[in-house]
Amino acid sequence: MTPSKNPDFESADFLTAHIQSTLAFYEPRVFAEEGGFYGCFLDNGECYDPKVRQLVASCRYVFNYATAYRFHGNPKHLEWAKWGLDYLMTSHKQANGGYAWQIEDSVVTDSRVMAYGHAFVLLAAASCLQAGIAQALSVIHQTFDFMEEYFWDASSGAYYDERDASLKSLSAYRGQNANMHMCEALLTAWQATRDKRFLDRAEQLATRFSIELAAQSGGLIWEHYDTDWNVDLEFNIDKPNDRYKPWGFQPGHQTEWAKLLLILNTERPNPKWIPKAKFLFDGAMKMGWDKEHGGIVYGVAPNGDICAREKYFWVQSESFATAWRLYRATGEEKYREHYNRIWQWSWTHMIDHTHGAWFRVRGYDGSKVDDKKSPLGKTDYHTMGACWDVLSTMSGMES
Repeated sequence: MTPSKNPDFESADFLTAHIQSTLAFYEPRVFAEEGGFYGCFLDNGECYDPKVRQLVASCRYVFNYATAYRFHGNPKHLEWAKWGLDYLMTSHKQANGGYAWQIEDSVVTDSRVMAYGHAFVLLAAASCLQAGIAQALSVIHQTFDFMEEYFWDASSGAYYDERDASLKSLSAYRGQNANMHMCEALLTAWQATRDKRFLDRAEQLATRFSIELAAQSGGLIWEHYDTDWNVDLEFNIDKPNDRYKPWGFQPGHQTEWAKLLLILNTERPNPKWIPKAKFLFDGAMKMGWDKEHGGIVYGVAPNGDICAREKYFWVQSESFATAWRLYRATGEEKYREHYNRIWQWSWTHMIDHTHGAWFRVRGYDGSKVDDKKSPLGKTDYHTMGACWDVLSTMSGMES
């Protein structure tokens, strides 16, 4: 079903209604009596793999329900946030202190210890504390301390990426993605606790990746690095569509970092953050916005050629949230126009107006790619999170 007209994307009532519509897609089918939450939903809501639990998905559901309770006050969502946090602590958490990447039918099937996943544990716990779940405070500190011991590279000012279950074997891969989500989680942990070390570390990561390391790649943020944190232009060069480690510049990660810089600027103002956020966002739109079909593509090669033409849900939602923050921070009308343009394309192509929630991915022309709306990891954390972020700037909920 195609909507007959666009709503007022700048309306708090619209954003709230859209969040409620997205929650309604998951509500009848996501809660798992045996523990945690189901994932792997088709467009119509059918669960095609009820036995699997992935760490990122488990954490993102906790974020969703803790934040939904904080903004909208449904007591059931508070209970679901507690339920999800308990599942993280009793099923994903292992004897080594880390959290297993994947569980199937209550058995750990992927025991890798991933910085990316632990960033979301920190985000989930911080979101719970913001919602008033006091026991989440210990999870915040335990997770930060675990990351400090096993992933923090103090000499480089960044986090490593992956260890095996023994915690003794460290992958040679270095990347920005886990660090970006650690920055996000640390900002939330700061807002939840007012513990200055979280804000200090978030600022350190923002400086390291958006300014120091980005200087190697023309000021934009590259995805992959060697063990000395030099840009690695060869890693996954044959995989520009990879889900977690794609080759090329990611327009969505430029805008996501820009959003984090703007949040950081509200917490600890610095004259460098708004110009840098503008540079990243403007660069992403220049290289990533599809002038023919609309929407923002997944990946762009260093020479400016599009290397991954798909349009992903998270790229659009993170980008409209950043556009709105830039409009609020600068007063420049072009960012308001970007906000509405991205929303308009998404409203027409990315949102399922029949069953609810956002499609995961669309083709270059906005056409259907598959019927898997929410495979592992996709919980609409990005889409609802973007709406909550915009709402926070409208309502003064920013700390």
